[in-house]
Amino acid sequence: MGYYDDWVELAKAQDTKEKRDVFFKDYYDREKAVYEAVLSQPGEPITGTFAALSDRFEMDRPAFAAFLDGINASLKKGYDVKNVKGNSKIVLDADFEKLYYSMLEAKADWLCTLEQWDGVLSPDERAEIERRWKRSRIAVSKKVGRNQPCPCGSGKKYKKCCGA
Repeated sequence: MGYYDDWVELAKAQDTKEKRDVFFKDYYDREKAVYEAVLSQPGEPITGTFAALSDRFEMDRPAFAAFLDGINASLKKGYDVKNVKGNSKIVLDADFEKLYYSMLEAKADWLCTLEQWDGVLSPDERAEIERRWKRSRIAVSKKVGRNQPCPCGSGKKYKKCCGA
């Protein structure tokens, strides 16, 4: 069993709401510290072995595997998280636009609002990413015919309302 599998087992072992809340609060606090470090040096990827990086960020191996799983899709070179070993070389070189989008997707407000984002993406860039994210979440229904009622709820025909 690998570190990520250990993480999944640890998470499943939290059998009450109180235990889960404490377990994940502790993890999110440690995760936040790693993201602060990654965002504070945007031009310099953080590199090292899996074991060295987990020690550097004061995370046990399973928790660091969970962090790596969370950031993996935003890394320029991803990893097979389930098969990462202690001596695996890790490069935390993120595509920051993808990372910000992923944080929005995960509803990780505590990460989207880190002050370190100011040195990575401008407020306008972040606002544009948020707009793209919100647009991606809009449900698209079937095509509305010209003579059907307008979906906005005005009571008018589509051709006389939003379709004009």
